[in-house]
Amino acid sequence: MERIALGRTNLEVSVAGLGAGGGVQLGLRNGANEDQAAGIVRLAFDQGINLFDTAKGYGTEGVVAAGLKGIPRDQYVISTKHSVDRQDRTLITVDQVLAGLDNSLRALGTDCIDIYQLHGIDPVNYAHATKTVMPALLKEREKGKFRFLGATEFAQRDLDHLALAQGMDEDLFDVIMLAFSMVNQNARLSVFPRAMASDIGTLIMFASRNLFGYPERLKRELGKLAGQGELPDWLAGEAEPLEFLIHEAGAENLVDAAYRYARDEAGAHVVLFGTGNPSHLRANVDYLSRPPLPAADRAKLEQLFGKLVGFGVEPGMTHAQIETDLAGASP
Repeated sequence: MERIALGRTNLEVSVAGLGAGGGVQLGLRNGANEDQAAGIVRLAFDQGINLFDTAKGYGTEGVVAAGLKGIPRDQYVISTKHSVDRQDRTLITVDQVLAGLDNSLRALGTDCIDIYQLHGIDPVNYAHATKTVMPALLKEREKGKFRFLGATEFAQRDLDHLALAQGMDEDLFDVIMLAFSMVNQNARLSVFPRAMASDIGTLIMFASRNLFGYPERLKRELGKLAGQGELPDWLAGEAEPLEFLIHEAGAENLVDAAYRYARDEAGAHVVLFGTGNPSHLRANVDYLSRPPLPAADRAKLEQLFGKLVGFGVEPGMTHAQIETDLAGASP
């Protein structure tokens, strides 16, 4: 597994990262027990992954800690996070966030978290996150509770990445987590140039989630866009969606294509994926270890989808609703 520097943090990280949230939460959402979920974490480490992303709200910090038990602390990077508001938009107080940080330290069994992130920022909660919560967190960083401060966007509420862009313009974050995929590419215009200019580390979510492991759903959504004139008719008429990507010199399947596309975007550092299935984990590691997609395939994807905004992110749905919708499906 290739390792790179995570921007100005200089943390050496694998280009694949294991996410402990999403629709499966390391398999816990699909009936796995905590020992099995911890086994996924350990398998990921054994496969070369050294960045593990979790959150207080996922309920998986303890499982991540169990999976990494016995491994020297300097051999892996932990990213966790705390929300600044709730689904009903009521704000989470500074004291609650600081208590959450201490709870995360205990759950993760560490005295210092590598990356601590404001979870799900958007234009509505941005001021609270950056003007109220963030100054208090920076004081906790001075105490040694975490090393680098980051932010994740609430993708469905901020399809144009406005909150992350503002935060980077104000030089607030060492690391950001953003939605980017081969059909949702607008971060190329507003996020990656800023991140590269300031050497900010980037964690990519939604690289494959929601669409590419579900061909019938993808075909249906492509058909809708073709019917609206957003995509050419021939794309909706393919026997298999995006079948032009699948060939001997190209991708094995759409999940393979999706992960490699995101990995090789200029400014992208780590592509996150979540799973509770050992075979899926091994396959994803394999995909993310393969050579780049053919330049012609990347160019065609950019021609087709470069002007779309938010395809596959589903702005009308919350994270929880998306997770519920997909919880029973197998990517």
